[in-house]
Amino acid sequence: MLDKKGFDQWAEEYDLTVRTSEEKNTYPFAGYGTILQTIYEKAMKKRNSKILDIGFGTGQLTTRLYENGHNIYGIDFSHKMIAIAKEKMPNATLIEWDLTKGLPEVLKKHRFDTIISTYTLHHFPDDIKMALLKQFHDLLTEDGTILIGDIAFKTREQLETCRINHITDWDNDEYYFVIDELKPAIDAIG
Repeated sequence: MLDKKGFDQWAEEYDLTVRTSEEKNTYPFAGYGTILQTIYEKAMKKRNSKILDIGFGTGQLTTRLYENGHNIYGIDFSHKMIAIAKEKMPNATLIEWDLTKGLPEVLKKHRFDTIISTYTLHHFPDDIKMALLKQFHDLLTEDGTILIGDIAFKTREQLETCRINHITDWDNDEYYFVIDELKPAIDAIG
């Protein structure tokens, strides 16, 4: 897994890397645009809402929501990614923070209509993922929604097939969602 320094170094080329992988329909960003569009459409169902984006990166998704009148808050641990996103969303509240410490205290006094996380949570082992999802859930308004777009597999077998097919690109330091294994924990969160 890339650390903060690695993401800072990748920031300028991040969008191009993602776009190239998506255009070639290759791991790990095959379907990236479709995932972002789906989340965008779901978030747009609530007009002028308060949105928290976890791991917003260069702001590809949140910028569109920002431009459509949503009140944007975001967390990312890459100073350079934040700088790129801040140029696109000067009035957004963008916080530099390492999620291994949980959520920053400043956010705990807020409630959000939508919490978004795209291509972020796979950097955390399942127990930390579930603890973070619980914290996200606690920040939702009564009818709030959590929208996650990430690398995920229905079964462990599907994950292993993908790993074998992409062995040269596979990152063994990432923890992709396996829905069959995580569904009981997710259901318990609510």
